[in-house]
Amino acid sequence: MLQQNSLLIAHKLKLRWFVVLSTLPLLGVVTAFGIMPQNDVFSTPQKTILEEVTLPSMEQTVPSAATFWRNDRVQSGDTVVDLLRRLNVDDEAASNYLRQDSASASLRQLGVGKEIQAETTADGGFVAMRYVDNEGNQVIISKSNDDFSTEVKAAQIEQRTFVRTGEIKTTLFAATDAAGLPDAAANQLSDIFGGDVDFHRDLHKGDKFSVIYEMTYVNGEASRIGRILAAEFINQGRAYRAVYFKTSNSSGDYYSPDGQSTRKAFLRSPIEFSRISSGFTTARFHPVLNKWRAHKGVDYASPIGTKVKATSDAVVAFAGKQGGYGNVVMLNHQGRYQTVYGHLSRFASGLHAGQRVSQGDVIGYVGMTGLSSGPHLHYEFKVAGVQHDPLKVALPDARPINESQKAAFMEASRDFHAHLSLLRDTRVAKLD
Repeated sequence: MLQQNSLLIAHKLKLRWFVVLSTLPLLGVVTAFGIMPQNDVFSTPQKTILEEVTLPSMEQTVPSAATFWRNDRVQSGDTVVDLLRRLNVDDEAASNYLRQDSASASLRQLGVGKEIQAETTADGGFVAMRYVDNEGNQVIISKSNDDFSTEVKAAQIEQRTFVRTGEIKTTLFAATDAAGLPDAAANQLSDIFGGDVDFHRDLHKGDKFSVIYEMTYVNGEASRIGRILAAEFINQGRAYRAVYFKTSNSSGDYYSPDGQSTRKAFLRSPIEFSRISSGFTTARFHPVLNKWRAHKGVDYASPIGTKVKATSDAVVAFAGKQGGYGNVVMLNHQGRYQTVYGHLSRFASGLHAGQRVSQGDVIGYVGMTGLSSGPHLHYEFKVAGVQHDPLKVALPDARPINESQKAAFMEASRDFHAHLSLLRDTRVAKLD
């Protein structure tokens, strides 16, 4: 019996361990506690055991190879150092390469607003940079160990065709804007039909237009407005059509369905979307001289800085200051015609006597120099040295398509005319 009791007591005294783990991140250790529980009958001393277990450091929890991409855009006055600072690049070798090496010259020439992406390590080390240069090429600059490399991938250029149709309610510009036609294409539209339609005086509510035009995309982003391929303008119920056809590798023109040039030798107006403030007359009270005198030209009221275009192919006869004209450009056309553009604020860059200009080229900008009471363009049209009313004078036609190319033109334009016929009755403002 005594022996059984002794065995029972020994069994009850057998140690039972409970381990409680407590992680202490700041100290980087784990402590293990071994506690002998108190028995209800026997009082046994407690003993505490401490053991240190090393945990991974904080640096080891972040992979050393982690990199980060950051985006920014070129701002006015930026230097390479400014860009790198905003992109969190802290790498002297990379800074030197990007500031000085010829292979990275396109970075230093980027225009304002261009986007740049930079890949860096956690501490700002340079890994790579990519951007689209001013020519649309994709540029990738990389660093491997201490070496840099620059890769240039040619721009992916594509032409996309768009269609816009609209109706005149007030002005041509308001209608094209409402239809979503870009300004550059709207300007082309006015040039194409400018010899047949006076967009200052002949527009009526309900006139319609349909335009098929190209846009150039670079790397998937719209880059610039291309050429109008075909267009129709219905003015007071009369329809005018034009299709572009290349007559040579470097030139082309717009032609009506029967192959006649839709372009007159002269545009009716040298300014887009302006109003006539004073017409051609033999007697007008001059607002500056305060007396009656002939006004042998047409005045177009327009804000200072508005572009002024040559109304026909020409040679510059004079560009400078002259009496009441102020800053004036005089152009000679086809021997017996001359046009005059007065009161300009300034001339097109580099314009000089003897220079050849094409119809539609910008030759100057609206101003109020000379005898002018407000900003406007004074425009004259001379035939054999005599002024004629630019709004009424019969304008010579441009040459029709060459007979040897007429069959090719008819074939090339057939689909465009079919599309224009379908668009004529559409009421949709925008159609892609």
